[in-house]
Amino acid sequence: MLTLNGITKKYKDKTALSDVSLELDCGIYGLLGPNGAGKSTLMNIITGNIKPTEGEVLWDGTDICRLGWEFRSLIGYAPQQQGLYNSFSGRRFLSYMAALKGISKKDAGNEIDRVLSYVNMQDAADRAIGGYSGGMKQRILIAQAILGCPKLIVLDEPTAGLDPKERVRVREQIKALSGDKIILVSTHVVSDIAPIAGEILLIRDGNIIDRGGVEELCQKYGESRDLEEVYMHIFGEEERHVETDSL
Repeated sequence: MLTLNGITKKYKDKTALSDVSLELDCGIYGLLGPNGAGKSTLMNIITGNIKPTEGEVLWDGTDICRLGWEFRSLIGYAPQQQGLYNSFSGRRFLSYMAALKGISKKDAGNEIDRVLSYVNMQDAADRAIGGYSGGMKQRILIAQAILGCPKLIVLDEPTAGLDPKERVRVREQIKALSGDKIILVSTHVVSDIAPIAGEILLIRDGNIIDRGGVEELCQKYGESRDLEEVYMHIFGEEERHVETDSL
C-alpha cells in the first residue's frame, strides 16, 4: 500500500503540489492532467527523488525516508527519455542499472535477459543506445524499470514522442505488468491510459481534483461517451492542443 498524506511542494513563490492525499493499492493508475499540472513533481516525490515541503509518503504504513534503501529496492522508475548513456549498449545500460539496484552479478545476467525479452529488445541489446529509435529508447527505459520485479512501478509520460504503433506496443507492455504491483502512469495523452487503467487520477494546478474508474468518470461528467470528452471538459482551456488520436 502506498499512502500520501498531505503532500505539498513549494518552490519559492510557486506551489507545485497542494495537500495531495492518496491511497494506492495494487493495480494500474493513470495520473492524467495537462502539462505543468504537477505530475512530474508528484512522481519525483513518490520515488524519493525530491522531498515534499510538507506531508509524508508511506509504504505499508512506514515513512519512505525511514525505509531508505529498502524502499528504493521496491521501486521501478522510468522517467521521460533522460539519463540514457548513448555510448552504452542496451545490455550494458541494463547491467549498470542492475548494479545500482543491488542485483547480484550472479543473478543479473538472467534478469537482464528476462526484461529484454519482455520488451522485445533481444536483437538490439548489443547495439549502442544512441542508434535506437525513440520507441526503442522508451522500451529500454521500461526494461530497466522492471529489473528486480519491483512492487511499485512509476512511469512518467512513457509514450512521449512515439509514433502510434510504438505507443500501442508500450501500452500493452504496461498492461501486461499488472497483477500484484502498483503501477502509476503519468500522461496527458488520454488514449494511452484509458484502455488499461483501473483508476484515473485527475490533476490540475497541483491538486487531485477527482479520481475514479473510466466509466464512473464518464457518467459523472454528463455521461460523456469516453474519457477524451471528460478530459476536454475539465482541461480544455488549459491544453487546447492535447493529443486526441485513438489507438
